[in-house]
Amino acid sequence: MAAIELIRLQEIRKTYGTGEGAVEVLRGVSESIRAGELVALTGASGSGKTTLMNILGCLDTPSGGEYWFDGQQLSLLSSDQLARIRSKNIGFVFQNFNLLPRTNALDNVLMPLEYADLELSERQARKLGEELLERVGLADRMDHEPSEMSGGQQQRVAIARALINRPKLLLADEPTGNLDSHTSAQIIELFQNLNKEQAITILLVTHDAQVASHAQRVIRMKDGLVVDDNPAGTGSVAVPLPT
Repeated sequence: MAAIELIRLQEIRKTYGTGEGAVEVLRGVSESIRAGELVALTGASGSGKTTLMNILGCLDTPSGGEYWFDGQQLSLLSSDQLARIRSKNIGFVFQNFNLLPRTNALDNVLMPLEYADLELSERQARKLGEELLERVGLADRMDHEPSEMSGGQQQRVAIARALINRPKLLLADEPTGNLDSHTSAQIIELFQNLNKEQAITILLVTHDAQVASHAQRVIRMKDGLVVDDNPAGTGSVAVPLPT
C-alpha cells in the first residue's frame, strides 16, 4: 500500500514588499511529501528554503498557491487557525536548541503542553516526558538544566520537546549546525531511528550535504525554485523550471 500524502504544495509563491520594492522569494514551488518520509531540504543562503520551511510549519503564509497538510487546505486559514494546527501537528527543532535556561530537561520537554489540547493529567504528562527523554538517551539528565549539559544533550532535549505533542511532522532547522561532527552523527542517527521506529515524517532543513545524504530524499532549492528532487546518494535529477 502506498504511503499517504502528508504534504502537497501547488505553485507556492511568497513575495515580500510591494511595488518596485517587492522581492519574490518563492517562485512557484510544487512538491509532495508522504507520511513517514525522511526528507532533506537543501540550498544555499537565499535559496528560499527557510521561507518554505516557515510556510510548512504554519509560521508564515504563502502569497499564492495552495498548501495541503494531511488533506486540509491551509493557505487561506487565519493566524489563530494555523497556530492550532501547528501546536497539534508540528514539532520544531532549531540550531540553537531554544531551551529555557533555568529549567530542567523534563520541564523543558513538558513546556509545549501548556499550549496544546492533549487531555493528559500532570502525572501522565510527566510520564510521557520521562519516556521521551529516555528515548533520546537522557534518562540520567532529566533534572539537569541546559547549562549543565553538552550541546548534543541539549539538542536531544529539544528533540524530545518537539515530540511531546505527538506531531505528524517534525521540522528540524539546521539541527547539527552548532555541533561537532561526532555529535552531529549521533543526532542524525537519532532522527533516522525516530523515523524508522515511529514512522514520524521528518524534514531536515540543512545546507550541509553530508547531513542531507542521510535522508531518504533530497530536495534542493535555488532562487526560490526546486531544482533537484532525488533519493539521497544518487546523481542529480533536475526538476524542469517553469517557463
